[in-house]
Amino acid sequence: MKLVNEYQHKKVLVLGLAKSGVSAASLLHKLGAFVTVNDYKPLEENTQAQGLLEQGIKVICGSHPIELLDEGFELIVKNPGIPYTNPLVAGAIAKGIPIITEIELAYKIAESEIVGITGTNGKTTTTTLIYKIFEADRNLDPLIAGNIGTVASEVAQKARPDQQMIVELSSFQLMGVETFRPHIAIITNIYEAHLDYHGTKQAYAKAKSNITRNQLESDYLILNHTQPELWDLVSFTKAKIIPFSTKEYLQDGCSVKDGVITWKGEKIISRSEIMLPGDHNLENILAAVAASKLMGAGNEAIREVLTTFKGVKHRTQYIGEINGRKFYNDSKATNILACESALKAFHQPVILLAGGLDRGNGFDELIPSLKYVKALITFGETAPKLESTAKKAGIETIKRVENVEKAVLPAYELSEPGDVVLLSPACASWDQYKSFEIRGDIFIDAVHKLR
Repeated sequence: MKLVNEYQHKKVLVLGLAKSGVSAASLLHKLGAFVTVNDYKPLEENTQAQGLLEQGIKVICGSHPIELLDEGFELIVKNPGIPYTNPLVAGAIAKGIPIITEIELAYKIAESEIVGITGTNGKTTTTTLIYKIFEADRNLDPLIAGNIGTVASEVAQKARPDQQMIVELSSFQLMGVETFRPHIAIITNIYEAHLDYHGTKQAYAKAKSNITRNQLESDYLILNHTQPELWDLVSFTKAKIIPFSTKEYLQDGCSVKDGVITWKGEKIISRSEIMLPGDHNLENILAAVAASKLMGAGNEAIREVLTTFKGVKHRTQYIGEINGRKFYNDSKATNILACESALKAFHQPVILLAGGLDRGNGFDELIPSLKYVKALITFGETAPKLESTAKKAGIETIKRVENVEKAVLPAYELSEPGDVVLLSPACASWDQYKSFEIRGDIFIDAVHKLR
């Protein structure tokens, strides 16, 4: 890693732990900063804070005391999940103390080139595809980091100049960058999201645009051509824009022509050979192919991955087939938009499993996407609302069960050979499960038991 000296002897507050805070605190300590860690979780319950204490790092736990701002900190490294409305954060802004996230630290020390991926939907699938294609190419040596796995500032410490860091980035992380500059940046799409954090869609989109804020003419920005508003959002960029589109043939980017994925006119692979279903995944594939070609990956590596990759876990993940019924786990569909995308991937009869946390919204937006759904099985707080929507859509077979596990057997019994059984809840999991991952794992286990 680059041994930068700009943090040496600097008083730095690391606000909030989790994985990113632990990595940032340890790294800054190595770089000679005077580090104080502040986490809301009490010390006696906080094994991460205890570990930092053993390294000789000052730790304050149990609250976020506003008095910390009187200690003369020159920099704050904030956990992305802590909002800027937090009194300590707001006080720091008022005092003019710079606030960054650990992604900025990762960039400062990384010797490798960085490929950064952001957007509302498709980040994880796109990130994974790029990593797997790079991995399959003998001339590339990728590392994967960010929201998808290991913290970027930890991976960056090991990255060599001949490697490539593939980093998934959230809007929360991108709000805290100053000099961060990926060689290749990708914005998969922008839809309304995280308004509880950002306040408005405009503020959310602006945070996403920070991925290209510091790019130069020698860098690349891969952009969704089907969202013209994205082009206005990044009108300031100096990077060379590379468009991708599922709807229009692009001579200067990545698109589909006559059922074949093309890169600047070059035929790469027939869509019929690709394992991942759905137009939403096709967008992710086009973005990944563009990044791979820009980094010099060969067509053989691209084809190898696209003909075998079945999807990221919990994201329209193919589980297997039982007596002609195909089972898919899309537990990551925690909102209506994600459920719509999953439903659009299938053009055969679907048994839909849906339900979860009630956030106050209705589900009638789903009606146009329910045309292939022949039966609905509901669970969780939103079961009555989803059932009402299904009746409006003309779905006659509706069954309510206690939870995801108990939905699998009736879904099988209601299905026939050739049907799809799809878990795509359209809701968060927190009414019954701690995470969408746990919900998805329970579904997978239930399918395997059904065998």
